[in-house]
Amino acid sequence: MTKQPRRIGIADVANRAGVSLATVSRVMNGSFTVDSGIAARVRAAAEELQYHPNPLGRSLALGKSETIGVLVPDLANPMFQAVLRGVSMAAARDGYRVLIADSSETSSEEHVLASDARRRGDGVVLCAPRMSDQELEALAPSLQPMVLINRTLSGTTPTLTVDYADGILNLAEHLFALGHRRMAFLSGPESSASNRLRLQGLERFTAAHPEVNMQILPGGVSFASGHDAAPAVVATKATGILAFNDLVAMGLLSGLHEHGVSVPAEMSVTGFDDIEFSSYTSPPLTTATVPLNQLGEQAWQRLHDLLHPAPERSAGDEGAAGTVFTTTLQVRGSTGPVPEA
Repeated sequence: MTKQPRRIGIADVANRAGVSLATVSRVMNGSFTVDSGIAARVRAAAEELQYHPNPLGRSLALGKSETIGVLVPDLANPMFQAVLRGVSMAAARDGYRVLIADSSETSSEEHVLASDARRRGDGVVLCAPRMSDQELEALAPSLQPMVLINRTLSGTTPTLTVDYADGILNLAEHLFALGHRRMAFLSGPESSASNRLRLQGLERFTAAHPEVNMQILPGGVSFASGHDAAPAVVATKATGILAFNDLVAMGLLSGLHEHGVSVPAEMSVTGFDDIEFSSYTSPPLTTATVPLNQLGEQAWQRLHDLLHPAPERSAGDEGAAGTVFTTTLQVRGSTGPVPEA
């Protein structure tokens, strides 16, 4: 049997550098209390011996894991993938890893997944949780430090939200300017806070344009839900369709094509989020651009501020204010003038 090589440990580094085990531990953990010359000697010894600290042992010594959890409702949605990419890349630059939990649009699983993610990490980011306000309020104290995306919470929990109401209103105004007076909205999940904001935006739009006939249809969040909604959309005789997100809009484009409906000659379609694929549909999708990567990067920055509060901040100051991101109208080929009667 081949004998496995002995793993280099902290004692080997201490012997090579001529220092105590405690000194090596302080240097490896980034302590600034060790003399710079001694610290350089320890690092040189570690490099010569190719010593790598044990991550679990380092976590126990520091009392932190340098890992955070991120909970998303649907990892299959490119929108959440983009936010997660922003969080992960920003956290990695600061030496943190990210654990991902996907609730698969099942709100009843969120509290279990969120609690587990928090136990395994130093903090947690909840991205568009579907749980009720009461559940979120009750769970929040056990999850701190925490950052919320697309939800708000009383107290000092940092929140990052998108102005979905203004975004959907701008899309509706775009259709109105093209002459559309019969419109329909393929709504998202009832449990989605961003869907409620979209509905509020459409209420503002219809209040300003009482001549518009706006129908609300049950939709969903996926390509399949948009595709399956095509017969109901055609039955409305609406000429301008607002989909909950880009995936739903893409599915609808496919379904309308199968029903022989030409877009935008007979019906205009808009999405929301401006995910990577939205400019490559046929026709390219008119949508509302959300700064998804920036949303993720800012979520990490707010959590980092909670984990490493600046000395000049008083307790409770970190992240008390919420940040609202605006959307940008992105006009492409899926919208056009209302068809002539």
